[in-house]
Amino acid sequence: MTALLILESGSEPCARLLGAWTLPHYTQLARRLPPTTPVARLDAAGLTELDTAGAALLVRWLGAERLGQLIPEARGLSDERRALLLAVAEAMAGREPPPIPVRRWSDDLARLGSLMAGGWRQWLQLLGFMGLTLLTLAALLPKPGRWRWTALAAQAQQCGLNAVPIVALLTFLVGAVVAFLGATVLANFGATIYTVDLVAYSFLREFGVLLTAILLAGRTASAFTAQLGAMKVNEELDALRAQGLDPVELLVLPRLLALLITLPLLTFIAMLSGMTGGAAVALLSLDISLAQYLAIVQEVPVRHLLVGLGKAPLFALLIALIGCLEGFKVGGSAQSVGEHTTSSVVQSIFVVILLDAIAALFLMEMGW
Repeated sequence: MTALLILESGSEPCARLLGAWTLPHYTQLARRLPPTTPVARLDAAGLTELDTAGAALLVRWLGAERLGQLIPEARGLSDERRALLLAVAEAMAGREPPPIPVRRWSDDLARLGSLMAGGWRQWLQLLGFMGLTLLTLAALLPKPGRWRWTALAAQAQQCGLNAVPIVALLTFLVGAVVAFLGATVLANFGATIYTVDLVAYSFLREFGVLLTAILLAGRTASAFTAQLGAMKVNEELDALRAQGLDPVELLVLPRLLALLITLPLLTFIAMLSGMTGGAAVALLSLDISLAQYLAIVQEVPVRHLLVGLGKAPLFALLIALIGCLEGFKVGGSAQSVGEHTTSSVVQSIFVVILLDAIAALFLMEMGW
């Protein structure tokens, strides 16, 4: 039975409690409670269940003092429920009921302003961290003895070599899907042969680098954040500083350089895999021979390949910096590691897509 409150007017107004006054019905009861009304009697004969949530609601409605006066004479109230109500009333005595929040447009505007200010602070932190990292790199370049070749090779294997299968498989499937969609639309105009150009242009300019960057944003940026965050939680970063070692030089630069090297190579592999997926569809479904497919691809200007590869170092720089920065911002708990890992993935993907859109508009206006 749902929870109800019935007010009976008369010479002695009576409040009848019906149903289950429990936590699952708290919201329903809170909406239906009338304004504070003088009550002379309390009838709980129809009350089936009562817990602390229901008792607290009664205290907020009647007041702790008035409820304490009504409980001894309440009808149908068992000793256990009487004791519960008295305990809750005593605990809440002297407390003002919390104000009911009223949502106003100014509150939404304040939240929007707070989010924009937080985004601006995050952008400034990223620029500052980028400057610190580039200055450390510039200071390290004339000192080959301090280059971390082992760490660089290990990170290159983790970021690049281990990511080749997933990048190649995903772009192959996307290339096949693009070819299917292009053929479906272009067949209506008798221009199925232009499916080859659609696949080649889309993967050379956009899909190759974009899909690779998104994959590495989810795979590598999260790994960077989790690794550095775990080191911070375990106080390993403090131990490095105590030994006079720079965490940026030791941990950030190998990851950054590894991603700068491997992302363009993975982008090239993604381009080849995507066009291979398009070639498979063209060969099996569109009656376009492999020689014809390759001949059309060879006519695509080289500048489209350079446009796609030119975006890769910028994406690699931002993904590595965001992943490492979020790792350094981790607090002292496992929950903080998870939150900043999620944040690094979201930020990396957002920045990659945003910059790709801006670059596409700029290049289109420039005629490149």
